[in-house]
Amino acid sequence: MSALSQTGNSAPSKTETATPVLRNTCLVTKNVTRLVDFYSRVLGTQAKTSGNHYAECHTGATVLAIFSAEAQEKYIPGSAQAASNKSSILEFEVGNVDREYSRLQSVVKEWVKPPTTQPWGTRSLYFRDPDGNLVDFYAWVKPR
Repeated sequence: MSALSQTGNSAPSKTETATPVLRNTCLVTKNVTRLVDFYSRVLGTQAKTSGNHYAECHTGATVLAIFSAEAQEKYIPGSAQAASNKSSILEFEVGNVDREYSRLQSVVKEWVKPPTTQPWGTRSLYFRDPDGNLVDFYAWVKPR
């Protein structure tokens, strides 16, 4: 039973949403400094840090958080394993994929796929961050 049907309200209040809203994605890492430096350079933004275990890169509507594996284990034991993601892709919409590909040549060490126009209407490039997470920079080239 949804929260709406439990309360009997037909519309969400100003403090709740009708559906969950993804605001943050958190990467757990053994090396916060290395990942913060990488994403600060890739995203062209300065990360906001909180101690040595946590940082946030604001990307417009969402936040990419970086959290230490040591702290994750302390607060929620056994819940995450750093640098072992093989099923998620961090996707960032950019203005020009080819320009980003050129800009990131000195930053990215592992390229997965160069700029390619995809059948679903985006131009994308894929690379891995220092922990092996797959990252996609894409731009729409066909009308949606």
